Amino acid sequence: MTITDKQKRHLKGLAHHLKPVVIIGQNGLTPAVINEIDIALGAHELIKVRVNAGDRDERQSLTNAICDETKAQLVQTIGHIAVFYRRHPKQPKVALPN
Repeated sequence: MTITDKQKRHLKGLAHHLKPVVIIGQNGLTPAVINEIDIALGAHELIKVRVNAGDRDERQSLTNAICDETKAQLVQTIGHIAVFYRRHPKQPKVALPN
């Protein structure tokens, strides 16, 4: 499922007040971190992740890896914070506009 620009704006507004639920530290993107992100996406659908990486390219590669591993969509990145969305297949919690 791809999300439209209108839906991205809506998700950005919903994510504004959220705090990061997962922090990627010095060990990088380990299987345990991927598992925690997967669990958080299953519970909340929309989450923030703090990516403590050295430079912009490294942060970008980590966010791309998270999207690939969890089948989530990147909503936005601001600095070290990335917002991800993955719709729950049976019980969606976030209503997206058409």
